[in-house]
Parts: sequence; structure tokens; C-alpha cells
Amino acid sequence: MELAHLYTKKRRDFGKHPKFSAVQAEFLEVIPCSDAYKSNYIMRNPSIACFDTAPHMSEHEANTERLVTKSSSMRHVEGGWPKDVDFTEQSDVSRFRKKAEKDEDYKGAVKALGPIVSRCMKQVNTIDIYEEYFEGDNVDHSSEPPSAKGLAVFRDPLDEKRTATSINWHPDPSAPAKIAVSYSDLTFQNAKFATSRMPQQSFIWDILNPNTPDSELLPPSPLCCLRFNPKNTDSLVGGSYNGLITFYDLRRSGGGTSKETLPFSTSVIEKSHHDPVYEVFWINSKTGNQCVSVSTDGQMLWWDTRRLSEPTDSLQLCTDVKAQGQILGGSSLEYNSEAGPSKYLVGTEQGVVLMVNLKNRKQNNGITVFDQGAGKHHGPIYSIQRNPANTKCFLTIGDWTARIWMEDLRTPIMTTKYHSSYLTSGCWSPTRAGVFFVTRMDGVVDIWDYFYRQNEVAYSHKVCDPTLSSIAVQGTAQSGGKLVAMGDVTGTVSLLELCESLAVPQTNERKAIDLMFEREMKQEKNLEARERELRRQKALETDKSTREAQDKKDAKDEKMEALLRKVDADFLAMIKEAEDDESKAAESSSLDAGNQDLMSEDK
Repeated sequence: MELAHLYTKKRRDFGKHPKFSAVQAEFLEVIPCSDAYKSNYIMRNPSIACFDTAPHMSEHEANTERLVTKSSSMRHVEGGWPKDVDFTEQSDVSRFRKKAEKDEDYKGAVKALGPIVSRCMKQVNTIDIYEEYFEGDNVDHSSEPPSAKGLAVFRDPLDEKRTATSINWHPDPSAPAKIAVSYSDLTFQNAKFATSRMPQQSFIWDILNPNTPDSELLPPSPLCCLRFNPKNTDSLVGGSYNGLITFYDLRRSGGGTSKETLPFSTSVIEKSHHDPVYEVFWINSKTGNQCVSVSTDGQMLWWDTRRLSEPTDSLQLCTDVKAQGQILGGSSLEYNSEAGPSKYLVGTEQGVVLMVNLKNRKQNNGITVFDQGAGKHHGPIYSIQRNPANTKCFLTIGDWTARIWMEDLRTPIMTTKYHSSYLTSGCWSPTRAGVFFVTRMDGVVDIWDYFYRQNEVAYSHKVCDPTLSSIAVQGTAQSGGKLVAMGDVTGTVSLLELCESLAVPQTNERKAIDLMFEREMKQEKNLEARERELRRQKALETDKSTREAQDKKDAKDEKMEALLRKVDADFLAMIKEAEDDESKAAESSSLDAGNQDLMSEDK
């Protein structure tokens, strides 16, 4: 028996809602009971039946292909002109316009469009959709718990895994937010590059388009550092793995596509660094073309990007020039024109901090060496940066700790607790005076808020599993501070957005942080004065004990000399007595001999 029902519907009826109604029941098929088939069935004993209400499911999976999107645009130069009008000829264009303006239809169309345009303008001006209703109101976010959320991920387009060695934000806050990321493999003598060449490209990313880079830089050697020019944001300077300095102008594309940019000028390798350039900074100058670089070869070089054939100045990072001291390799650099146009801070491979002042080059080439004892780091200093709110205070990142220093002291005034993982980078918040960030080898970023507490991390965020290698925060002292970009050893850059409590400055925060740093500096100065006093007292005690021992020794020497003089005198007296006895014996013997001669003559 097969039951079937043919259901037909016209195409125009598709999608209409059905209308249900009550109808009488209808028998489609009836099978009456019969004993004719009874002999064909046998009773089953035992009878087992299994019932399961769970529906039968099957598992399938599908992996769709990745859709790569890119932003494209169309440039409209001129259009809509008749074929007999050449828009490049001003005479043809003016002739056609005069003809069109005399047309009555044109006048009527313009007159009819007037009220429509006026009504649209009034509608637009009715409500300002960009109005800030609560602008100027100071909101206290101190009670808000710290948090952060991920916004985007920028992956290295190349298949070869490289480290994102440095990140630099576009310096213009009004321009579209962009980051310049340098990529390089810093593994010493990597075996996989023995037969193949190391990838060299570095990229500039637009944070609104994380799929494809905005620009591609093609240096002669992989870049270890890259930085925008704050005076001319279309130019960049980079330091390469082989020690070269390269200058880029994004307005002059030199590659095969519009996104590729070749170096506008490159330094000569014979007069460049001999080790990778770990940091480069644009310095304050009238032309805005001067920069400074530092490397682990122990040199600090100044450059003019208009003429990179040789450095304009050089300095050897030596602890003591006159006494042929130790030459230290620079691993990080800090320059802030607000602290002084001739002042530089250098973090070294040996964990020692150096301050360079070019105005005082007569004394040890202007190099001031900070603590080389217990205050220095146990490993290389990966990051060094001045506090944007207090330029005399600076932060160093190395080994398992972050340390805060003051220019006037040679020892750190504050030190964080030892983290559970090795630290790789760090920086200050540009908007909050007491907040700084540190990245760890286990893929975690720790955010310290000294305005809230000094003994514990305010917020920790797990960014990724690989090791984080670099970090940069967008913004200036007046705005920003919410977007944080972090790179790892696989070339991935993660973008985080911080909450208001970690980005917006709190009431009286700057004053409180300055007072705290000053208090710690005074305490450290008092401890140093106390230590100097104890050393002076110890030196005096040592001198006193030395003098007493010398006096005792001198007294003992005098006694010994007196005893020796007495012994000498006694010895001389004994010799004299013996000589006298011998002379007397000789005289008596001579007298006896004379008497005997006289007696013999008398006989």
C-alpha cells in the first residue's frame, strides 16, 4: 500500500502564510481484522523491545577556505562630459558651461533643486550626531576594576616565523592610527638560514584593516628597530640586523607595487655599526633630519638622513675613558627632548645604565655610569624610558624586575618584585603618571599601577602562548593611552584596548606620584649618606687601629733597639775587659821576663 498526495502551488503563492481551518475527518485507507494471515505468525518468547527517545545524530565538520579581503578605491578624475568636449582643454570646458547655463531647462532644474537642498540642510543641522553631551565632566574611574579586551591581531604575512622586534605608533593623533612593526630573527647563527636568505620585509599596519599591511618596507637587511619621524610623519628611520641605518620616505615608492617602499638612502657598511642596531631615535634639530642609534658593538652614532655616507658624530660607551675602562654594549636607548636636547639614556647588555650628556664631554666623554653593584640588572636591559610626567625619573626592564631610577641618584629608588617569568620589554603609560607595562616570556602582560599599590600587579592579561617581545602604547600626555600593541616571537602583533581606569588620569595622580618619587629619592639619599657615614667611621676606626698597631710596633721596636744597644754595650765592655786583661797579662809577663834577665846579669 502506498499513500501519495500531489501538492501543487503556483510560484506567486510561495511565501504566503497558510490558513488553517477545521474539517471533517477522512479515512484514507481501512484494513479490517482477518484470521487468514494468523497461521503466518508465531508467538515470540521472550519478546524484547528496545526504545530510545534520543534522536540519532551524526557528526560532520567542514573547514571553509579563508577569505582574504582588501580595501580598494576608485579615483574619479573627470567624467560626464560629452564626447566632443575635451575636459583637459579649459576653452572647451568653459564653452560648454556657458552653453549649458543659457539653457532654460538647466535654469529650471537648478531653481527646483534649491528648496530640496535647503530642506536637507535644515534636517542635517537639526541634530548634531557628533555632539559630546557630557564633554568637560570629570568622571572618577578609580573604583572601576581594571580590564582589557582584544581588538585585532596583525599576523606576519610571510610564512617564515620572525620576531616582532619593535613597534612604533604613528605620532600624529589626528591621522589614521597606524603602527610600524619591524621583523627580524634574532637567533644567533640560525641553522635554517645557512642555505636560505633571511626574510627582510617589515610592515606598516592600519589598525582598521588587520588583514593586509598598509605599506611594505624592503630594507637590505632585516630591521631590528623602526621609528616614525615626529616632524615629518611620512618618513621613517630603521636599524638593521647587519648594522646599517636606512631611511624611508613613504611618498616615494620604489617597488613594483604601490605598497612597496625601498630605502630612500642607506648608510655605508664600513662606517656603520658592526652589530645589530637595537634602537634608533629621532633627535631634536632644526631640520628634523638627525637621528641617533645604539648597538651592542659599544658605539653610539649620530646621523643626518640627508647624508648617510658617514655618521656626524660617534661615542664609545666606556665606563672610564682615562683608565681604559670596560666597553659596554648598548641594548636599549631613550631620548626625550623635554629632559634636555643633549641628554641620552642607554641600557647595556651588562645590565648597567649609562647617561650621556654631550654638553659635558670633557668629563669621561659626558658618560655617567650608574650603579654597577647590587643596583644593576642581572642581564641585558631590554627597555629604558623616561616617565612622560616626570622626565627626571626613568624605567628600566631587565632580568625578572622593573626598576625606577632618578637622574640625581646612582641606585634605583624602587624595584618591583621578582616576576615568575623573565621580562622582555616594557614602557610607561603616556597618560597616567603611575602606570607602566611589562611583557613576560610566558605571553603575559603585567600592568603596574603605583597610584593604586606598589607591591602587587594591578592587572595581568594573557595575550598569547609564545614569548612577547615588544610593546608600545598609543597616545600623548593629552590624549590616548587606551590602545596597546604587543608583538611576539612568531611575528604576531596583538592590539588591546584598556579600560578607563587604566587610561584616564586620576585626580591629583601626577602630584601624588611626584611626591612618592621624591620621598623615595630622599630616603635613598639618606641611606646613601648613612652608608657614607658608616664607611667613614669604619675608615676612621681602621686608621685608628692601624695607628695603634703602628705605635705598639714602634714601642716594641724601641725596646728591641734599647735591648740591642745594651747588648752591644755589654759586648763591647766584655771585649774591652778582655783586651785589658790581655794587655795586663802581657805587661806582667814582660816585667817577669825583665826581672829574670836582671837577676841573671847580677849573677
